[in-house]
Amino acid sequence: MNIETGISIIMHDWIHVQRDELVHFITDERHMAEAEAMSRWARTHNAILKTTIIPSHLVQDGELVEKMAEVLSFTNVIIGATDYSFITTDAVRQATRQGARFLSLPLSCADGSSLLEQDFIAMDTRWAAHAARRLLKYINAADTIRVTTAVGTDLRFSKEGRNGRYFNGVASKKGDISSASFEAYIPIVETQTEGELCLDASMGYLGKVREPFEVAFRSGRIFCEGQKSSDAARLCKYLEEFHDPQMYFSGELGIGLNKLSQCRGVSYIEDESAYGTFHIGLGRNLALGGNQQAAGHFDIITYRPSIYADSVCIMKDGEIAV
Repeated sequence: MNIETGISIIMHDWIHVQRDELVHFITDERHMAEAEAMSRWARTHNAILKTTIIPSHLVQDGELVEKMAEVLSFTNVIIGATDYSFITTDAVRQATRQGARFLSLPLSCADGSSLLEQDFIAMDTRWAAHAARRLLKYINAADTIRVTTAVGTDLRFSKEGRNGRYFNGVASKKGDISSASFEAYIPIVETQTEGELCLDASMGYLGKVREPFEVAFRSGRIFCEGQKSSDAARLCKYLEEFHDPQMYFSGELGIGLNKLSQCRGVSYIEDESAYGTFHIGLGRNLALGGNQQAAGHFDIITYRPSIYADSVCIMKDGEIAV
């Protein structure tokens, strides 16, 4: 797939951009090829395009994006196409409450390719929506979610008072928030995650796990210290660099729903959306429906979960069971 094909899928199949709509494309200095391709698309489809280039190192903490909140609120469509996602910021929440449609399209790829060239973005949006609704029927009726894996994960999450939703790329109606990560997600209660996680798939921006290792969650906080694994050391160091204790608290439970995605460690969006995985989002979760402000958002991904909504098994060893 080339970049132009990827843009066509996103603008037609996901966002449904209409003639004369104002599209605000926000990217960084690493993705000028995508910005230029988007400009060509807009010229040939009678869309009004505003492109903003922001420094990549200022995106993750969300502070610069928050300063753009008022401008974003007067846009029909916002595409967040920086290396790092800012979907969890309050600015996105404010803009969509004013009627803007938002698509999170983090373009980060470890191999130098473009996300818009990856085959997984051609996933059937209708299948993902149908699968998500099957899962959420049980999730939203439950108070507690339990996740286990054959290699040792055993975690409990509270979602009391909160509802799960899903992303399938589609942001076609006023106020929609969506993501290139096809998933069902729950803005879990931030201080009530408990148990053990055997992390064996991917660590978001850090790439694939080379050797599975265990971490613990106590009162919502992840503890990765004391592990001999080099991957555990990488995770600890990365979280320390935020200089924010809130980054250690869980704020999201996600279930991957993209059957074209593989957990390759090339794109964290592809990793976390891979069918047969689940992920825990650490840190900021405001626009997802949570209450946690933090210096960033970071996902850790694990293979083949069995997931229980209260006592109902909704996924068994990575396969939907309802």
